[in-house]
Amino acid sequence: MRRLFLTLSAFVFIAAARPALAANPGEKAVLAALDAWKEAMLKKDRAALEKIFHPELTYSHSSATVQDKAQAITAVVDGLGWEAIDISDTTVRLVGNVALVNGKVDMRQRNKDKPTSISKLIQLSVWVKGKQGWQMIARQAVRRPDDDQVIAAKAALEAQAAKKLPPPPAPAK
Repeated sequence: MRRLFLTLSAFVFIAAARPALAANPGEKAVLAALDAWKEAMLKKDRAALEKIFHPELTYSHSSATVQDKAQAITAVVDGLGWEAIDISDTTVRLVGNVALVNGKVDMRQRNKDKPTSISKLIQLSVWVKGKQGWQMIARQAVRRPDDDQVIAAKAALEAQAAKKLPPPPAPAK
């Protein structure tokens, strides 16, 4: 009986995991473009970013900064760069020649006079397939609840709110 339970459990796990692992050729091409973006960011590769970014790019950061293609490339190439970019929990939805890519991204950013900082983000990128292949036309990133800046901001708001609370009402006589 135990052997049957283990066999069935393994089958259920494989059946549940298989759709997440299986990607159709279109999705694989989009994931390859996402990987090319990651590598170009890490290498600060202007030529690769020129090919990956669509001419009409809107690149939005978790800081609320919005850049066009030229600004985004300049920021990457002239900036301090990243030690690592880890992408996880990625989903790809294809709608004709448009791909919507969601997922988690941990960006380990180099800083001038401070240790490396990690931005824990949820990212949505929009890709368009054209003559150049898949190109990123839009990106939006927001910080995840487990990001250090989000945690610090929540703590600061809670501390501020605690200071402004009215005193408790006097007991009734």
